[in-house]
Amino acid sequence: MLQKDGFFRRREEGSFKNQPITPAPAPAANAAPAPIESPAPAPVRSESRADERREAKLVVGPDIKMKGAEISDCDTLVVEGRMEATLDSRVLEIAQHGVFQGTIAVDNAEIHGRFEGELTVRKQLIIQSTGKVSGKIRYAKIKIEEGAEMSGEVSMLEKAQASISVTRRVGVA
Repeated sequence: MLQKDGFFRRREEGSFKNQPITPAPAPAANAAPAPIESPAPAPVRSESRADERREAKLVVGPDIKMKGAEISDCDTLVVEGRMEATLDSRVLEIAQHGVFQGTIAVDNAEIHGRFEGELTVRKQLIIQSTGKVSGKIRYAKIKIEEGAEMSGEVSMLEKAQASISVTRRVGVA
């Protein structure tokens, strides 16, 4: 709790009156001028602040229902509620009770809830044990936990065809 004199204290009358002012000592006439010290140089930034971009993250909360949205310039989409949309992003996360219907192209997707529609994952798709994915699914790498459900047209992206087929031969896929 602030006291009323906390920030705006009254100066007592006469506290500064009749006090002598002492001038700064003047340098001697024949003395060499004192060297002027420059402050330490500020770190040089090669990029301007405009280049430093924070992650653009959209969270659709658990009680939110969103329909007919086209989302752009979103780095990460977290779906905890229900959403019907079109999206091109870096990361998609669908929470356990989250539902997404629509078309998505992302780098990475982790699905704990439900996805219905067209899903293109350029890097890695992870379907957790509580996840249900249906529709047209294309991926570069995939990880499906036991208990997860997946149905529809499933295919591998052409760019990753060679690296995925090698891991399949070893039984890692």
